[in-house]
Amino acid sequence: MENFGIAGVAAITVICYLVGLVVKATKLDNKWIPIIVGICGAILGVVGMYTMPEFPATDILGAIAVGVISGLGSTGANQIAKQMSTKG
Repeated sequence: MENFGIAGVAAITVICYLVGLVVKATKLDNKWIPIIVGICGAILGVVGMYTMPEFPATDILGAIAVGVISGLGSTGANQIAKQMSTKG
C-alpha cells in the first residue's frame, strides 16, 4: 500500500471543499456549509484512519478531530481566496 501520511489530511480538505461547493450550488442557506463540511470531514477522518496505514490519528476521537479540522479548513481556505480576490 502507498505511504500517504499527511497527504490523507490534504485529501480530506479537498473533498470537503468540493462538498462545500456542491452545497453552495443548492438552495440550502450558506450558513450550513461549515457544519456540513465539518461532519463530512469527521466521517472521512474515521474512514482514513481505517484505510490509510500512515494516517496521523490512531484513535477514533483523534481521527474525528483531524477530519473536522480538515473540513473546516476547506471553508477557511475558500474565505481566504474570496477575500484576496475582492481586495485586489
